Amino acid sequence: MKKGKVLFLGLAVLLLVTLALAGCGGGKTTDGQASKPAEKILVYARGADPRGLDPAYVDDGESAKVIVNIYENLVQYKPNSTDIEPGLATEWSSSEDGKVWTFKLRQGVKFHDGTPFNAQAVKFSVERQLPPNLNDDMPYATFTFGPVDKVEAADEYTVKFYLKEPYAPFLANLAMSLSAPIVSPAAVQKFGADFNQNPVGTGPFKFVKWEKDQQIVLEANKDYWGEKPKVDKVVFKVTKENSVRASELISGAVDIIDGVDPNDVKKLEDSGLKVLKAPGMNINYMGFFTHKKPFNDPKLRQAVSMAVNRKDLVDFLYQGMAKLANGPLPDFMPGYAADLKPYEYNPEDAKKLMAEAGYPNGMKVKMITYVNPRPYNAVGGEKLAAAIQADLLKIGIQTEIVPYQWVEYKQAVKQGEGDLFFYGWIGDNGDPDNFLYALLSSFEIESTLNSAKYSNKQVDDLLVQAQRTSKPEERNKLYHQAQEIILQDAPWVFISHGVDMAATTKNISGYQLHPTGVYPLKGVTKQ
Repeated sequence: MKKGKVLFLGLAVLLLVTLALAGCGGGKTTDGQASKPAEKILVYARGADPRGLDPAYVDDGESAKVIVNIYENLVQYKPNSTDIEPGLATEWSSSEDGKVWTFKLRQGVKFHDGTPFNAQAVKFSVERQLPPNLNDDMPYATFTFGPVDKVEAADEYTVKFYLKEPYAPFLANLAMSLSAPIVSPAAVQKFGADFNQNPVGTGPFKFVKWEKDQQIVLEANKDYWGEKPKVDKVVFKVTKENSVRASELISGAVDIIDGVDPNDVKKLEDSGLKVLKAPGMNINYMGFFTHKKPFNDPKLRQAVSMAVNRKDLVDFLYQGMAKLANGPLPDFMPGYAADLKPYEYNPEDAKKLMAEAGYPNGMKVKMITYVNPRPYNAVGGEKLAAAIQADLLKIGIQTEIVPYQWVEYKQAVKQGEGDLFFYGWIGDNGDPDNFLYALLSSFEIESTLNSAKYSNKQVDDLLVQAQRTSKPEERNKLYHQAQEIILQDAPWVFISHGVDMAATTKNISGYQLHPTGVYPLKGVTKQ
């Protein structure tokens, strides 16, 4: 080889090595200054966009996943459990009668806009969700703060809550990712209705931008009072199709995905990726609009419940990545009762009930559904609707399926479109009240949490009594009685409890599933 060629090749190799070192974040710039290390950007792909980012105005899990990284609460859940630990409050106590709660606040904390966190900020965050400020667009407000008579800033770092009655789930409610987070009063006043797209909290990540139906970008809060985030930015990316999300993870285009389809689990594991699984604190159900014809008739609801082969759905649609439900509560939650018996699959008896309800020759109904995956329904609403459509046809019920994207679907349910709808719930706080009172008491019909518009005074009385009882055994008895009545009334077809699943690339550590279905990301490391 000629000497010139050798020299040329040597220079080329040297150039490649220099570029490689620069790409790894090391080395120096041409003026001799040390170059900055490359940003660590965590890309999290999920199936749908949030409804909004103001915790007072949303009720969906997609919003909560982002909110939990921007805002903080007075108290928070421990990793992997719904046990309570300090958050923005360092300590708390309640009066002997359970009606006055006092919180001592963390000092020296600032909101992302530089304004101070203090007792007045807590008072503002709560009072904006109490009468006369309360409005119909605040879905969680009455559930979270309905028992609150008033809130008082006793001094700069002490807050007192005065309750109308003793309320057993109060502390657990204050840790929830919706309604309870503390917002910047200055930012709410600055942005007004646009605060929903311009969130400002005290959390480990700050909001940067939101490109609708594409991505939300957060950056590390360098002034965070606690342990600093381990990545520089988080990108919440929308990828609607389960299979596409799985392919993005395999290719390394994204770092974390949720809404893992049971069909993709083996493919992901065979690719050497980490698939995380945990029992889901959730319920997957088909709801009836019980406030209007035809499903204001319990017999018709019972008939449909008997027509759905729930076991087949769990075994074949979810391939065992779900548990058959015997009521609203997962089997590891307080208030669960193993002896509860929902309507079993029995098409012949279902036809008899159809005839008794005045539909001997069948009927036509409209069912609405969502298209994206959910933690309680990993395959998405359309596949579930199609499976149940086939079951209902066997008893003479013809169904029209109308699918919606997630945000539009929430609005369709709120307006009571159609006759049947598909929904679910991810528990916020580990207390049975958060399932039973929130979803099945008539007090939450106006808030839209009770989407089926189900109303039974006996159930309401039992649930309120359970709220005012501090003894766990007594509460569980009351919840058992309430569930027996609910199962008889059949406001839902109780389908399954989804196994909570997510997947990450090999270079991600510190990512953990949480029973509430939302995952704080400040402890996640990307190598």
